[in-house]
Amino acid sequence: MSDLVEKRKSALGADLLAGITVAIVALPLAMAFAIASGLQPHHGLFTAIVAGFLISAFGGSRCQIGGPTGAFVVIVYGIVSEHGYEGLVIATIMAGVILLALGMFKFGTLIQYIPYPVTTGFTSGIALLIFSGQIKDMLGLDINNLPPEFISQAVIYIRSGGDIDGATLLLGFCCVTGLLAQRRVFPTIPIPAPFLIVVVSSVIVYIFDIQVATIGTRFGTIPDTLPMPSLPTINGDLLKELFPSAMTIALLGAIESLMSAVVADGMTGDRHEPNRELTAQGLANIISPLFGGMPATGAIARTATNIKAGARTSSAGMIHAIILAMFMYFFAGLIVHIPMVALASVLIVVALNMADIREFMRLLKAPRSDALVLVATFLLTVLIDLSVAVQTGVALSGLLFIRRMSEVTELSVVDHRLAEVLHGNGPQAGMGVSGDVADLSSHSIVTYEINGPFFFGVADRMVSSLHSIGDRPGVLILRLRYVPIIDATGMHALEKIHEECKRNGTTLVLSGVAPRLHDVLSHYGFCKEIGEENVTSRIENATARAIQICNEQTNG
Repeated sequence: MSDLVEKRKSALGADLLAGITVAIVALPLAMAFAIASGLQPHHGLFTAIVAGFLISAFGGSRCQIGGPTGAFVVIVYGIVSEHGYEGLVIATIMAGVILLALGMFKFGTLIQYIPYPVTTGFTSGIALLIFSGQIKDMLGLDINNLPPEFISQAVIYIRSGGDIDGATLLLGFCCVTGLLAQRRVFPTIPIPAPFLIVVVSSVIVYIFDIQVATIGTRFGTIPDTLPMPSLPTINGDLLKELFPSAMTIALLGAIESLMSAVVADGMTGDRHEPNRELTAQGLANIISPLFGGMPATGAIARTATNIKAGARTSSAGMIHAIILAMFMYFFAGLIVHIPMVALASVLIVVALNMADIREFMRLLKAPRSDALVLVATFLLTVLIDLSVAVQTGVALSGLLFIRRMSEVTELSVVDHRLAEVLHGNGPQAGMGVSGDVADLSSHSIVTYEINGPFFFGVADRMVSSLHSIGDRPGVLILRLRYVPIIDATGMHALEKIHEECKRNGTTLVLSGVAPRLHDVLSHYGFCKEIGEENVTSRIENATARAIQICNEQTNG
């Protein structure tokens, strides 16, 4: 009993230290992501506190840390620009409901099948847009309303090139250099680099009275407590308009949270529960915006920091949220002195880490179809819209998958040496086949064997093969012994083949129909359609049935 108490005390001590450490990391990041998304810094803090606590309390990953992340910056910026914060609240709640449904209906394991070129493409695109959005504060440019479009931002930057503030640029350069150098040159410093850079730059600006933009000059004061929850005004037309954005938020949230959970599993040796994680993400995204929050998901960098700091249970994540609330309560008056360029520097380094240029270039050497998906998703993210990019990337990947599966599925003509069968010399001899069939042409019976998933791509190839046969066969044997799956699409393919056979006066006979496949065919009514006598379990029976049909055609 005493050993158990000691273990719990030890775990609590480790979780407390980890929670404090990750809270220090999360403080500047939460505000930076909110500002980059076109919101005020406290929206990020509210999210890190409320969503961070809920994701740790109810999630399926023991050490997961939730909060605002770079994945949402682009989509949130677009929503806020067009619909304001009220629109973002509605879209986030809708996304939360979608995530909740995904978790409840056990879709957690399916998210991992989002193609890798798609996730790399939009992640790299988001990284470029985050980088582009920080140039304004890095150069000290006086731009009030920066448009969300990359091209429009580039045009404004070119036109504002002469307005660069030297002090801001110098401070920003030092901040970025410090962030990059700390990891390589001073890896043993216990204080997280983002927090250290923000504190040091704030002290320098305050002591030397350097005239640069700060949180206070840009946004005014920071609230020191969470607001009372409030519901948004629901509008039917707005719901329809925001639904695509909500779907994108939900998809991004699901992908990033489960990716973060996988990273955590690799570091701890645990196994996360994906459906429970999605349910927690949904709950967090429904409740967080009611308290002035923004979209939230699992944060890979903060989760890794939590584990490295010694976290043992989900209590570390909840402690991190409580510590953030304490920071806001006690230090709101100091937070306003943080230079905007320091937060911009933090996000620039985040963007560089997100982009993973080496992996992007490696994927360009992948098969042409994968490279196409990667480039298309990246360009659509940067030049058009993240929602369009994700949807197009997934759609392209789906089409390419169908094409590949069609190529993988083998469709071959099988020669069963009917002459040997008829004369009693082959493996099918002695089957009791009667009738004079010596005058059957070599094309009276054609056998196709399908090896692989059966769907419409295979059907089209088979129909084309039938068209290529000069004389239409009397019987087409379709051998299905190596078909692992057949669904509604496969059934439609079979019906298409059957219709083509009827038009050509060909009888369709199925071979290798296992009991499970027979049940599927019967359920769809296909066995009745072609006749139960034409559905066989072995090639010998199918061949005997084919010869019988040819005899009837010859004698009829």
